[in-house]
Amino acid sequence: MKKLSYVLGTALVAFSLNVFAADAAAPAMGTEAEAQAMSEKAMTEVDTNGEAAFDTFTKADGGFQDKDLYVFCMDLEGKMLSHPKKPELVGQNLLSFDKYGDKLFEKMVETAKSAEGKGWVDYKWPYPVTEELKAKKSYVIKNTKGFFCGVGAYAAEAPAAPAAK
Repeated sequence: MKKLSYVLGTALVAFSLNVFAADAAAPAMGTEAEAQAMSEKAMTEVDTNGEAAFDTFTKADGGFQDKDLYVFCMDLEGKMLSHPKKPELVGQNLLSFDKYGDKLFEKMVETAKSAEGKGWVDYKWPYPVTEELKAKKSYVIKNTKGFFCGVGAYAAEAPAAPAAK
């Protein structure tokens, strides 16, 4: 019996450490308000510096990466122009991308082409560390150079409902 208690205790400790390590490895979460503010700041940067802003967006200390937030930019045909976290996407046309159940980039282009030229786009995207699909939304805004940039934030987890009595 002592051996079984030891094995179960060891397994519980190992499980707890793995859960803690996964949580510690997950980046801090940016809010929707922070995403919108960063997207608006990126528009100003592009309006001022054009595509030279892409270099600033890719630098960790450039002021456009905070928590899990970062700036990506696309043209109005769906070609990725800048992406600091997945540079392999740069140059690719993603208009018909539908890996996670919807054409999110098509929706972003439509939003940028709208009369307002800005707004929120909801979609599902893999969460860093776990790769689990989670709700995310990006605030996209068209700039005076003729393309748009966006910043996405994962939806905040709803608190667990109290157990029924």
